[in-house]
Amino acid sequence: MIEIVAATSADFGVIKSLAYQIWPPTYGAILSEPQLEYMLELFYDEKALQRNVAENHQFILIKENGVVVGFADYELHYKNEPTTRLHKIYVLPEMHGKGCGKFMLNFIEKKAVEHGNVKLSLNVNRFNKAKFFYESQGFAVAFEEDIVLDFGYLMEDYRMEKQL
Repeated sequence: MIEIVAATSADFGVIKSLAYQIWPPTYGAILSEPQLEYMLELFYDEKALQRNVAENHQFILIKENGVVVGFADYELHYKNEPTTRLHKIYVLPEMHGKGCGKFMLNFIEKKAVEHGNVKLSLNVNRFNKAKFFYESQGFAVAFEEDIVLDFGYLMEDYRMEKQL
């Protein structure tokens, strides 16, 4: 049985643990090990997750048979526009192809529509095969975006959007 539950600050440890399990196989061939470690700490430190919640991010967990196998972070009315921003969506590699990502996307899309949003927006690394998953779910590349981080690290992304 697959279910989605709202995450709270008590779940930050689970979210961080999942990220540390998911990111190396997802980004190991794309990012250097130092950049990977830097970004994990930057995005999944407890203070960073608390900041996200303070900025109206909503975290959800997806469970299969009661075991957490992934998470997502989304923001309704992103930048005060009728857009829902998908900041994070990850499932354990062994769960790929089992419908968990689609299940979370459908959940978030429903929440977006319920709140009057007309578009979903996300960034995906230009070299990440997840781009093809998003395209299969109705997203299209809107533009390329390079985001410069500390230490000269670079996020080379596509901004993808889906009209609701």
